[in-house]
Amino acid sequence: MKRIINILKKLWFPIILVIGLLYLQAKCDLMLPDYTSKIVNVGIQQGGIESYVMDAMSEETYNHLRSLMTSRDADFFASCYEKIEKNTLTEEEYAIYLKKYPLLEKENIYLLKEKSASLEEILLFPLIMEFNLKQDTIEGNKMKEELLNRIPEAHDIYQVFTLLNDEQKEQMFSTLASSFHEMPTSILEQMAMQAVNEEYTKLGMDLKKLQLSYLFDKGVRMIALAFFIMMIAIVVTFLSAQIGSKLARDLRSGVTHKVMSFSSKEFDEISQASLITRSTNDIQQIQMLVIMVLRILIYAPLLGVGAMKKVSGSSMSWVIALAVVLILSLVFTLFLFALPKFQRIQKLIDKLNLVSREILTGLPVIRAFKTEEYEKKRFSEANRDLTKTNLFVNRLMTIMMPTMMFIMNGVSILIIWVGASKVDLGTMQVGDLLAFITYTMQIIMSFLMISMVSIMFPRAWISVKRIAEVFNKEVSVKDKEETKEFDATQKGTVEFKDVYFRYPDAEEDILSNISFKATKGTTTAFIGSTGSGKSTLINLIPRFFDVTGGKILVDGVDIRDVKLSDLRAKIGYVPQKGMLFSGTIKSNILFGNEKGTEEDMVLASKISQAEEFILEKEDQYDSEISQGGTNVSGGQKQRLSIARAIATHPEIYIFDDSFSALDYKTDHKLRKELAKITKESTIFIVAQRISTILHAEQIVVLDQGKVVGIGRHEDLMKTCTVYQEIALSQLSKEELEHE
Repeated sequence: MKRIINILKKLWFPIILVIGLLYLQAKCDLMLPDYTSKIVNVGIQQGGIESYVMDAMSEETYNHLRSLMTSRDADFFASCYEKIEKNTLTEEEYAIYLKKYPLLEKENIYLLKEKSASLEEILLFPLIMEFNLKQDTIEGNKMKEELLNRIPEAHDIYQVFTLLNDEQKEQMFSTLASSFHEMPTSILEQMAMQAVNEEYTKLGMDLKKLQLSYLFDKGVRMIALAFFIMMIAIVVTFLSAQIGSKLARDLRSGVTHKVMSFSSKEFDEISQASLITRSTNDIQQIQMLVIMVLRILIYAPLLGVGAMKKVSGSSMSWVIALAVVLILSLVFTLFLFALPKFQRIQKLIDKLNLVSREILTGLPVIRAFKTEEYEKKRFSEANRDLTKTNLFVNRLMTIMMPTMMFIMNGVSILIIWVGASKVDLGTMQVGDLLAFITYTMQIIMSFLMISMVSIMFPRAWISVKRIAEVFNKEVSVKDKEETKEFDATQKGTVEFKDVYFRYPDAEEDILSNISFKATKGTTTAFIGSTGSGKSTLINLIPRFFDVTGGKILVDGVDIRDVKLSDLRAKIGYVPQKGMLFSGTIKSNILFGNEKGTEEDMVLASKISQAEEFILEKEDQYDSEISQGGTNVSGGQKQRLSIARAIATHPEIYIFDDSFSALDYKTDHKLRKELAKITKESTIFIVAQRISTILHAEQIVVLDQGKVVGIGRHEDLMKTCTVYQEIALSQLSKEELEHE
């Protein structure tokens, strides 16, 4: 986890940019329901008239409204409007005003100078009174009759109010207001809006044009906002993908570098199949989680919290609370069932990879022994176990989505059911109900998105732990903090001093009390029965393992005290099984010598007896080598492996039974050419054939991990029974004497 955080720290700028864009996207998304509400409430129900504070009114209406106010309110009202008279306007100004307000041709009008909240408070009650006084209804006529009876000298209803002082007006207004007190605010505002609508009609204004203009303005803004949200989403997706890809790249690189430092001990603890799964599937899981976190887990809370703020204080908030409780209960239940299965899935993928790898690499052997049916059954079992587990998890996901949709649709129905009665009672407008539904869906969707990520999280978290296990794995073969330099005066000297070796968790030593010394310009050969420890012994020199007892000196220095890179730079290693890499013949020969020249490559191929078959190919040194060298024979593969070691010009050559695939003629010619360039080098040869090592300066005979003889061929034939048995099993006495 620490490594992931360190990698993400390097990507701080795009991460901050993504967070900023997501905040902006959530803010824009939260604006859309407001626009919907305004389109319905204002654009459709109110005809595009946003406020009951009128932009213009006739002189008659102006006087009526003033009469319905106290002197203080009337003065403030008068200060907010200016009188427009025909005789005070220029022809051009008159034409403009007349086009907009045709009533100007008959009487003066008043235009709004400045809108304020105080003006809204002052105008609400007079407009409601104006609306009701103009209505020819039983209630309206009864109200007018009562008012006229109070002041008989008044000619009309508005004169009643002009004859009253402020105290009388306030007393009368409070009495009249009590009749409106039980009405919802929205109903009162609708009355005021109807009065405004009638006044605009009186002014001769084109109300249809006004409504269409409002709807067009809000519609265009919504489309622009939606397009802006889309562009943000595209940029966020692009940046998230980049961040996830770079994280995966660095993790894969880190895992590869770490694995390259592993010894056989670490490979025994974490299998190759598991390492492949961790480098691919596990890192992909982490990559997907990071992308989902950046795209969803950050965005969802921003949207959910913002929507909650929008609907906070609403009388229907309990509906949202109910939906959230249901969703969280569902997610928690699924989480309990899914987590153990996610842990099992990764192990089953490891097992499937292992079986697949064994079948593919061992296919010739499987065919030779006619065990295809058994291997098919073994693969089918691993495949079936993984499929069953995946199906179980997928069924959980299948259950989750329809259930979530059921909750969402159920909540929508509940909101409409409750909201419809409120709309009917006038306590809520239709647009507000639509906005509330949208905000509720945004809250539910945010929880749904978080739930989806939370379902992915257990599997990704298991992948994080599996990757962390690789990074935290203690490497058994590594450099010391303080290293030494090789002793130049003992160049080419390799000495084993009382060396013991035991594989991890083994009960017995593989090698015991091994002691010998090899010097520059000499060949040391190892021979013994199968399982005697020959390959294990020479693999200790390049520190593929570390000795468990004693020490190995190279150039007079314990190999554990020098840098691994310096030690291995001295060694040209040819493994028992020739290993080639995908590329060309040239890239394989110069694999260990990046600065190697054409001359180095050609010389190495000549000495290794590879030149003959290379020149027969159409592209010669540029001929393609397939993965693992499957398009060349075993002998050709071995010769190219030997050429690769020669091209590095090492001080120490290690041949681990590297001539076994060569015929006697090629073997003889190769060793003859090799002897010419290795006069200053130390050579170690593991061999099964006596003929390969007859002329070695020193032959080490191993039996059950112990040295049972050291010396030249002639000496060992006299003193070492094991060597004699091996020699006589391969060659007759006459052939041995001739050799």
